[in-house]
Amino acid sequence: MLETPMFVALLCLFIKHFICDFPLQASPWMYKNKGTYGHAGGIAHAAIHGAGTFISLIYWLGSSAWIFALADMVIHYHIDWAKMNISMKFDLKANNSEWFWILLGFDQLLHHLTYFAIIAIAFNFA
Repeated sequence: MLETPMFVALLCLFIKHFICDFPLQASPWMYKNKGTYGHAGGIAHAAIHGAGTFISLIYWLGSSAWIFALADMVIHYHIDWAKMNISMKFDLKANNSEWFWILLGFDQLLHHLTYFAIIAIAFNFA
């Protein structure tokens, strides 16, 4: 099972997620502006995720990986936008509320469920 293409592709997406969501989002321009709809910082962050998804899937899906990369970009953007707006509305910060951490965990769960859906759809139609 560990060598199946679906498992390896999912593993690639999880590793991509860490790289794109943490080290490559080190700029305050990205993470501080994700709550403003349409701001270039949030779009750039989501585009980095889309590029990472494309790279993660091209081996198995060829050029059709772009549609999943685009879907990931759009979904990632909206998950982050919603999380930022909820955090701002309720003044949730790492040092003032356990709900900040619950919301962060939920954000990560939604991203990972997105990857399971991408893999399920991609490998059923590839």
